[in-house]
Amino acid sequence: MTNSHSRTILRGLKAAQDDISLLIVTGVLTTAAVLLVAGSPDEKRISVYSNVANYSLTAVQRNNLDYIGLLELLEPLGTVSAKTSGDHWKFRYNDVESEFIAGRTRARVRGGDLDLPANFVLEKGRGLVPLSSLSTLLPRILGGPITFNQSARRLFVGNVAIHFTAQIDKTGAQKLVMNFTSPVNPTIATEPGKLRMLFTHEPVVSPGSQTLTFDSKAIPSASFQESNGAAEILVTSNTPVMASFSNDGRTITIAPPSTTSAQNQAQPQTQPANPPPPPTVVASTTAPAIAPQHVFAVIDASHGGDERGAALSDRLAEKDVTLAFARALRAEMMARGLTAQLLRDADTTLTLDQRAGMANSSGAAIYICIHASSEGNGVRLYTALVPSASDNHGPFLDWDTAQSSFQETSQVAALSVASELKNKKIPVRTFQAPLRPLNNVATAALAIEISPAAGNVSQLNAPDYEQSLASAVATGVLDIRDKLQAGSR
Repeated sequence: MTNSHSRTILRGLKAAQDDISLLIVTGVLTTAAVLLVAGSPDEKRISVYSNVANYSLTAVQRNNLDYIGLLELLEPLGTVSAKTSGDHWKFRYNDVESEFIAGRTRARVRGGDLDLPANFVLEKGRGLVPLSSLSTLLPRILGGPITFNQSARRLFVGNVAIHFTAQIDKTGAQKLVMNFTSPVNPTIATEPGKLRMLFTHEPVVSPGSQTLTFDSKAIPSASFQESNGAAEILVTSNTPVMASFSNDGRTITIAPPSTTSAQNQAQPQTQPANPPPPPTVVASTTAPAIAPQHVFAVIDASHGGDERGAALSDRLAEKDVTLAFARALRAEMMARGLTAQLLRDADTTLTLDQRAGMANSSGAAIYICIHASSEGNGVRLYTALVPSASDNHGPFLDWDTAQSSFQETSQVAALSVASELKNKKIPVRTFQAPLRPLNNVATAALAIEISPAAGNVSQLNAPDYEQSLASAVATGVLDIRDKLQAGSR
């Protein structure tokens, strides 16, 4: 990227910084649970939803009960302060004063007494209240209604809940259409017969019944559940399905790949009345048609140079494992007649923008990014979850949504690779997430995170394990070669 790029590109890069960077993802996405909810899977999380901010905190256990820091809980919602005097803790939220005493259940809020269900705890100036007190304590402090689902640890301040409906659209191939009252951006994971959508930042609530049944052989049911500060919608299916977004994130359509493809093709493309001049170009959909396709696949070994990636062991750096696997994958692809190129074939440093730019200029039919983790087992496959497109001008694509037109092909590729890995008895899970540089790549793109199958980190460097994984990935790509080539034109 150069300084001559317009505000469109700069905004795209700024927005991309807010996304989950693949460089960050590989440091923390060691299990599906870590991807979906920040922190250790054993942590007890409480999520707070309000018109001011949505956020989550870690609950702590004291006296065999769950507690939360009152100051930390309310700080994002207003002006807070606290003062300790002996065993007395005086707390102020905006103009509301409260006083608590360590080891006591009686508190004073707005000049009146309030009984807590368990003792107030004071630790080094930090005031802790039991979670079970929030339903009665917070309305007194905030001066308004709250709803607290204690078992799921989800706190709603005011009328902020997002409701949804779900119904089968039978106008063509059967598909499940879910409409939400506000935009949502869940993390999506698929496994045989199931598609999971996890909402960690949105106050999505149950539609009334925890289980929904549909008159559909392809998608017979869906269920809603809440736990550990998050909500999940689980869709069961008798055929592979994928999710697509529309209506600015308010509609999610779940359907077999061919159905979502037809739907995307049917959506009209809007053009601005007065498009800005060409300097807004980031990636061009016309470029591959002009330049010949030099390689079929671009393989990107993550990290490199000054970026070591995750420390997989005392002696093993992620950057070394990804390069070794990338070379093995290239060899397997070449053996199947698929031309492949490595973005780095040495210990060199590349930025995310450089990686996406090199992939886009190659004219390749598929971009494959390689990561490694010492935790979990088997393989995790990621495709991009792209935000709503903006500022596309004719054939020129906004940088942060360049993947939009290729999401369908990317998901088909992920399903094909997952199928081959399962054939080799290698554990595999697939996810959608807003990842870079996948969002910036203008061709089919997926990220592969490899982990040891048996919990032994040294297995990541074992030639037989590398070859087994690489063989499955290459076969999965070969099986859909025609679709990939057609999608890159």
